[in-house]
Amino acid sequence: MNHIFELEAANADFITDFLVIGGDLAYDKGQALIQAVELVDLAAVTHILDCRLEAEENLWDRFPEVDYLWDGIDDRPRAASAQWFDRITDWATGAIEAGGTVLAHCHMGINRGPSAGYAILLRLDWDPVEALDAIRTARPIANIAFAEDALEWHLDRVGAPESERSDVRRRIATWREENPLDVVRIIRAQRSNGRVQIA
Repeated sequence: MNHIFELEAANADFITDFLVIGGDLAYDKGQALIQAVELVDLAAVTHILDCRLEAEENLWDRFPEVDYLWDGIDDRPRAASAQWFDRITDWATGAIEAGGTVLAHCHMGINRGPSAGYAILLRLDWDPVEALDAIRTARPIANIAFAEDALEWHLDRVGAPESERSDVRRRIATWREENPLDVVRIIRAQRSNGRVQIA
């Protein structure tokens, strides 16, 4: 079933019909509940991957039909390890292959959630640059800062030859040059627009 649509309440965006990427639920508990209902009842999200190290109260306990995984990491360079990518993609691809829809989220939906989504797409054999394009097109504020770490994990996992590694690294570097983001400006805008949210 294709259920891609633009979410109105939740700070999240469909990348494919099986993968959603976003930020936290609202501080206000009533608004957070509205967002959660939109994600579960309307967007048909069945699995929540929470990438926040700073995760607090878990509203998802109120939704027993949702499978929730917290596997938080810090939002700093080199925080995403090969073991983290293994764990989250094992879980997420298992959910997707069983017909589920996964929401990968972090605090603002700029780095960790999008990077997790990128790793999931790589695990599903997406082209590395096409995966970046899909995420950025659907969620223009996604910086995907751990994309290079995810790429190295993926290349090791599939045993890619050095010639392929060099080519795809060059393609990713070119994509970065052609698609820059002012992350500081984006964070300021998210804060001023009240889009900084937390469960």
